[in-house]
Amino acid sequence: MKILVTGGAGFIGSNLCEKLLQDGHEVVCLDNFSTGKPENIQLFFSNSKFKLIVGDIRNISDCKNAVDGVDYVFHEAALGSVPRSIKDPITTNSVNIDGFLNMLVVSRDVGVKRFIYAASSSTYGDSASLPKVEDIIGKPLSPYAITKYVNELYADIFSRTYGMECIGLRYFNVFGRKQNPDGAYAAVIPLFVKKLINHESPVINGDGEYSRDFTYIDNVIQMNLLAMSVKNKEAVNTVYNTAYGERTTLNQLVSYLKEYLTLYDSEIAKVDIVHGPNRLGDIPHSLASIEKAKSLLGYRPLYSMKDGLKEAVKWYWENL
Repeated sequence: MKILVTGGAGFIGSNLCEKLLQDGHEVVCLDNFSTGKPENIQLFFSNSKFKLIVGDIRNISDCKNAVDGVDYVFHEAALGSVPRSIKDPITTNSVNIDGFLNMLVVSRDVGVKRFIYAASSSTYGDSASLPKVEDIIGKPLSPYAITKYVNELYADIFSRTYGMECIGLRYFNVFGRKQNPDGAYAAVIPLFVKKLINHESPVINGDGEYSRDFTYIDNVIQMNLLAMSVKNKEAVNTVYNTAYGERTTLNQLVSYLKEYLTLYDSEIAKVDIVHGPNRLGDIPHSLASIEKAKSLLGYRPLYSMKDGLKEAVKWYWENL
């Protein structure tokens, strides 16, 4: 099949492109390299089934060009990061809502078979219930969270109004190979790994007892492929938690990272941990119920959080 991956040079998108190419599909990558990196897709250029379109989802003509002849769309392109959205809500809104709507419209117009998009656990907002179940959400706590919830609303309307098949995957703190450790909005795991490798102290926001459902990249790729291939109509036009289903505190996370990294460098065990203030817009605890994905998609996570962390640490040690 011919498959479009928007944001295909990003962390999740490039891993998805790699797996789709391995499975023999023709892959089109649309990316403007605002957060994606050319080196993430460098190895694909020698594959005749891979095509890169340098373009922006905010530009409707780029979107039209990208969906030409496409069977399925994986929409991964977005501006992530809660702090980034608090600092610059206008750009986050433009990319995550205007760009999303552009992609929905062009996908509708060419009649793609299914539109699978990156949703977010941030949609749960101030809901205190644990574990997070798909049909119980609270009020968003950041501009980023608002944009990802609006994506779900638009996808629902397009499925109801135009008969499109849409599936949203609410990602929970995804980590793994190719996740960028650099920049002001780097995710916590690659950021902490790079600090520790350099014998620098990671800074934990708050007392370190905030918890997250950290989810290894291969589980996320599995969920995307299941969302593309599922035939059961009951499984379509809905959203799924995309997670492992366990929570880990930031204190536990750092402890695991130090343990796994000391296998490569014993000095890392001596690096101190620093605590800073809590971060604005952060959700205290995040834990997913994955029962819906198990039931309707046949999802069975391939990697536990710890096993995934060992793989990620090994990759960073070899590539940083």
